Amino acid sequence: MGKIILGSSSPRRADILKKLKLDFEIIPSSYVEPHDKTDFSYEFVESLAYNKAIDVAKGIKENAQVIGADTIVVIDNKILGKPADKVQAYEMLKMLSGRTHFVVTSVAVVESPSLEFRVKSVTTYVTFEDLTSEQIKYYIENFKPFDKAGSYGIQELPEGYVKSVDGQLDNVIGLPSETLLELLTFSKNNK
Repeated sequence: MGKIILGSSSPRRADILKKLKLDFEIIPSSYVEPHDKTDFSYEFVESLAYNKAIDVAKGIKENAQVIGADTIVVIDNKILGKPADKVQAYEMLKMLSGRTHFVVTSVAVVESPSLEFRVKSVTTYVTFEDLTSEQIKYYIENFKPFDKAGSYGIQELPEGYVKSVDGQLDNVIGLPSETLLELLTFSKNNK
């Protein structure tokens, strides 16, 4: 199967791979995401995951499987990226308050040196409770969610913020483990 490489510096994705007891190394992708896209499409998110993985895979000469992933938060068919500041974080969380939105993570596994690849997306629906201004401000002050799409990390939200999660929780965290294992197994079986 060769080695497994995570093309991401996300500590949350690395934690998920550790929980799966996978032996892996980290080589962060240098791919720069375009930030001008606001309308949601699966093709767009899958292209981000693929570009991250291929960026790393092209530099690997030995047999390896490179994992690229991208997670986005979507409401009203608009992508909520990472907030630039506290004001933007507040606006995003206010928009999500009391409503259902969905989180899509696209996962790409690129083989090196052949550069063959597979990409798959997973969607999870998250419903927030009606959040007060105080709850939103407390969360932003204490958890500083500026590196997270949609201005939140579901694994760190205090009690009383999330009403329900319909789908894979680790998808919302940043890497759907079932899907990842499918893609890695597929690659291994096609050797």
